[in-house]
Order: sequence, then structure tokens, then C-alpha cells
Amino acid sequence: MNIRTENQQPFDQVLDAKGLNCPLPILKTKVLLNKMNAGEILFVEATDPHSQVDFEAYCARTDHKIINYKLSKGVYSFTIKRAEHPKKI
Repeated sequence: MNIRTENQQPFDQVLDAKGLNCPLPILKTKVLLNKMNAGEILFVEATDPHSQVDFEAYCARTDHKIINYKLSKGVYSFTIKRAEHPKKI
């Protein structure tokens, strides 16, 4: 399944984590990435002010790759590529 946002970049899954505070955005991301296939793309939006640090740390520990990051009007957007063999944490 390919989902497109306004910039027409395709994503395999989209997670709306806006309004959720730490650790929920990361936990929901982890659950969804665990269900995805290697190389698939997840688009996440979050409003938690610690999102950037949390997502960078999570991806660094698991080998998932943040391929795009944007902050606009208080919404943190992450495009994450699922790792071939993610590390368990």
C-alpha cells in the first residue's frame, strides 16, 4: 500500500502521534515498524517537544533510518525506513 502526502512522496504506513507524550510516539512507532517489511517507509507526525531526540535515539539503537525530518508549526514529521534486520531493544 502506498500512501501519499501533499508532497506526493509515497509511504507504506502513516502514524499520527500528534497529542501524545513520551514514550507513546516511540512505542507506537516501534509496534508499527515491527509489523512492516524491511525497506518499507513509515511517515510519523508527532507534537511531543522531545520527538526529535527520541526518534533519533530510537533509530540509532535499532538501525532503522530517518530519511527525512521536518518541524513545521509545532509538528515534527519523520520519514523512517525500516531496517533489514533491526536490533531489538
